[in-house]
Amino acid sequence: MVAVYPGSFDPATNGHLDIIKRASKLADKLYVAVLRNSSKNCLFSVEERMSQLQLITKGFPNVIVTSFSGLLVEFVKGSGADVIIRGLRAVTDFEYEFQLALTNRSINPDIETLFISASTKYLFLSSSVVKEIANYGGCIDDMVPQEIKGVLMDKLRGSPC
Repeated sequence: MVAVYPGSFDPATNGHLDIIKRASKLADKLYVAVLRNSSKNCLFSVEERMSQLQLITKGFPNVIVTSFSGLLVEFVKGSGADVIIRGLRAVTDFEYEFQLALTNRSINPDIETLFISASTKYLFLSSSVVKEIANYGGCIDDMVPQEIKGVLMDKLRGSPC
């Protein structure tokens, strides 16, 4: 199975890494695909997010970090994948993700969506929460990989916030 785990990853969290670890056990090849979305105001550039993901996934030989823009199903098809991996934290995630999965399936019925529920310790975790806590000097040690923490703190020190 070839799968794609798409996201903004701004920054990558321990929750993202948990999904990557678990999905990489299911897939022969797993593309971790950073969304190029000019309308989204990200803290890190696409290149920075890809570099961070490459750093934290270097121990996974079947994980390929890449980026995409446009329709996810077109990227999935073009990469030779047939499965989209999505992480779920809460019921609200499910409603949104289920709608996306049905939409993607209506565009290309050959592509399946596989939902992986977040580990209990990451149910509350999002990149937005991490950035907010870090911006106010809170402890994010259990929220992001150590390699990401330093980069995030350096970026926020240079931030006008």
